[in-house]
Amino acid sequence: MSDDEEDYMSDTFLNKMPDVRPGVPMLKRVKEALRKEEIHKEKNLQNRQKTYKEQEQESRETKLQSSISNENKGFALLAKMGYKAGQGLGKDGAGRVEPIPLNIKSDRGGIGMEEVKKRKAEEKLECYRQKVRVQQQAEKQSLEDYRVRMRTEREERQTEGDLRRSQRVCEQLDSKKGITVPREDWYWPDLKTESNDDDDDDDDSAEEEDDEQLQLSSLEKLHILTSYLRGEHLYCIWCGTTYNNEEDLHSNCPGDTAADHD
Repeated sequence: MSDDEEDYMSDTFLNKMPDVRPGVPMLKRVKEALRKEEIHKEKNLQNRQKTYKEQEQESRETKLQSSISNENKGFALLAKMGYKAGQGLGKDGAGRVEPIPLNIKSDRGGIGMEEVKKRKAEEKLECYRQKVRVQQQAEKQSLEDYRVRMRTEREERQTEGDLRRSQRVCEQLDSKKGITVPREDWYWPDLKTESNDDDDDDDDSAEEEDDEQLQLSSLEKLHILTSYLRGEHLYCIWCGTTYNNEEDLHSNCPGDTAADHD
């Protein structure tokens, strides 16, 4: 082997080769690659050209932060009329001091579009409120109808109960007086009469009476029957008492209806 050739087994040759062992040396190479990538990104960010909007924004901010110079024509005209920097506008200097703020449009809507959108939003809100009011009114009316229906049904059940009670009392009091046939069939409860008369006129009369009974409501029957009990037997179903005479009845009974006894 000549002196110019390196021994590949020597330490000098081995130190020149990259370290490819797993573990810590590999981690160092990854970190170095990430660091170079970050440096490359920073350079690209610094060299990146600003967009037109960014340049416009920076220029606007710069202009707004700087005051108007004496070279401005508008400022020169105000100065000729006695205006001084920092003074309010107007004859007495009580007007605006700061410039009118900018309102940058970011959309493509024309002039007056914001008012149209605002009006439509208000109309939509009012329409929604109207629907809510209609719904609340409907719910309120439905609740009131339900209450009326329940009250009516309760009153009808009460009337039916008072009528049945009056019919039982009427049958008992009539029987005590020796009355074997009620004044009307419905004066007594579940009364079934048998007639052996086959005369057509009698049949027609019975049908007419049945029609009249069907036309009477429970409340009307109750009113008629309680009047009969008071006049014939001096009895009030709501007091549950048979009075001695008419004077005793009129003096001690509150009235001839259930409401009078509440």
